Amino acid sequence: MDFRLTERQARLKADARALTDLIAGYEIACEENNGLPESDHATIRDAVLDSGLQAVNMPAEWGGAGLTIAEQATVQEELGRLTGALWDMVWRPANALRFCTPEQRERFLVPVIEGRRRDCYAVTEPEAGSDPQNLATTATRNDAGWVLNGEKWFVTVGDHADFMIVLAAAGPEGAPTLFLVDKDTPGIEMTRVPRFMHTFVYEHPEFTFTDVQVGEDAVLGGIGGGYDITRSWFTEERLMIAARTIGAAERALELARDWAVEREQFGAPIASYQLIQGMLADSAVDIAVNRAYTHQVAWEVDQASPEDRKTLHAKASIAKLAASEASGRVIDRCLQIFGGRGYDRSYAVERLYRELRVDRIWEGTSEIQRLIIANELVKRGTGVLALPGSR
Repeated sequence: MDFRLTERQARLKADARALTDLIAGYEIACEENNGLPESDHATIRDAVLDSGLQAVNMPAEWGGAGLTIAEQATVQEELGRLTGALWDMVWRPANALRFCTPEQRERFLVPVIEGRRRDCYAVTEPEAGSDPQNLATTATRNDAGWVLNGEKWFVTVGDHADFMIVLAAAGPEGAPTLFLVDKDTPGIEMTRVPRFMHTFVYEHPEFTFTDVQVGEDAVLGGIGGGYDITRSWFTEERLMIAARTIGAAERALELARDWAVEREQFGAPIASYQLIQGMLADSAVDIAVNRAYTHQVAWEVDQASPEDRKTLHAKASIAKLAASEASGRVIDRCLQIFGGRGYDRSYAVERLYRELRVDRIWEGTSEIQRLIIANELVKRGTGVLALPGSR
């Protein structure tokens, strides 16, 4: 097996690092101001377009970068080094938009790919989080199309986006269905913008939908396809979370290693003390092991046949669970190595400490990942542990 990056992957990694280094110059401003002004958004948008790394998850024929899953993981690992969730400014349109009709694609997806529009995904509700089947938002058919009523929480990028992908129970049978909805449609109200523990360049607002009228052409992917489309998104997004958390952990370890070598206490660099050495070594193990597995699974997804889908879904859960929890351990150690300075928001390790915590919650909590993995083991055995080609 050859684990070397291809020439193309090496180039993508270098391009992503260069873009990351440029965007990193905005980290302190983002932290101090809880976001960035529109002028900075425009500057970064231009830099993303110049890099060619916009919409890495969309086909080149639609204007995206057209990267494989393994290539996307390489890029996301570099972007994960950024604090303030500035990695999200290198936009990845929601995978659900791949199900657009040609007309929807021209109206919604292509402008997102080109950086002229921004989407957000409105799925979570007060009573529908880990269990989306508690869906209470409804879509009722009328002569003009559909009328949406309900409430959505934690709509990431909801403050910045200009259209939404809304999951609703459609018709008398309550078929879970996605709708494309312009955010300025009458009846949509942003009711609350929670201030979360982390700083995020975008917000995660709450919205209400009161008699929101949309046309028949607002349905994305067909009536009743909402859950399947959303689930198809999880394999890729969980792998991208794994990649980003690994990148974040590596940056934290680099900073902690340099600090430990330079910082002297009791007449010697703290790196000379075995308790510090143990934390550095354990962090290196957590990063190395999880990087290898994440890239292995990303490669497997690219090679997969349809019958591998469920097993790869479980493998992506393993990667997301393991990497997000390992990265949490790494950043906790790194903050400890920095001592009091590690608790200062002007230090990247402090910001990463707050920001990595959510990776054990969104796109499926750690507990949900364990259930997915256990379900795969019970139903299909230990094949989920097999190396590619060994089954």
